[in-house]
Amino acid sequence: MYLIVGLGNPEEEYSRTRHNMGFDVINQIAINYNIKVNKNKFNSLYGIGTIAKEKVLLVKPQTYMNLSGEAVRNFKKFYKLEANNIIVIYDDLDIEPGSIKIRKQGGPGTHNGMKSVVSEINTEAFPRIRIGIGNPQYKNDLLNYILTKIPDEEYKVLQKAIYNAANSVEEIIKNGIDIAMNKYN
Repeated sequence: MYLIVGLGNPEEEYSRTRHNMGFDVINQIAINYNIKVNKNKFNSLYGIGTIAKEKVLLVKPQTYMNLSGEAVRNFKKFYKLEANNIIVIYDDLDIEPGSIKIRKQGGPGTHNGMKSVVSEINTEAFPRIRIGIGNPQYKNDLLNYILTKIPDEEYKVLQKAIYNAANSVEEIIKNGIDIAMNKYN
């Protein structure tokens, strides 16, 4: 079983924002595999399905970004999952918009959602898919940049990353993270 977690903020208010790229990828995976993400558990929306003959949980924590790790910890414990079967998907300012980067493990960097996940599950050794959103023109505009609606033209560029990230999840499950990294990085 795999736990696939997209990081973001509750969608009514924050859909189509740069900080919700993780949720956008979960939504795309749900469409690709006909998985309904409409159940509630551990302060999260989640759905259960199958990808590449493996059972998966698609999870969108509803705790707001900075407390995302609580949901990951609770699902990990409840389903008795190993960290290498947890895939976390989130936005990254340091990656070109429309690109993705897959890593086997690593630190959380400056991303508060990832800081929460690493802290709550007490390890950095889990796969992650980072969605490039680029940097704001002015550094002091960061909060506005990540939390406001994305213009249509830019969203078209980001959709490429959303589709690639969704497809890379199947690649990780089916053929392993090394092959997925070689194919998508």
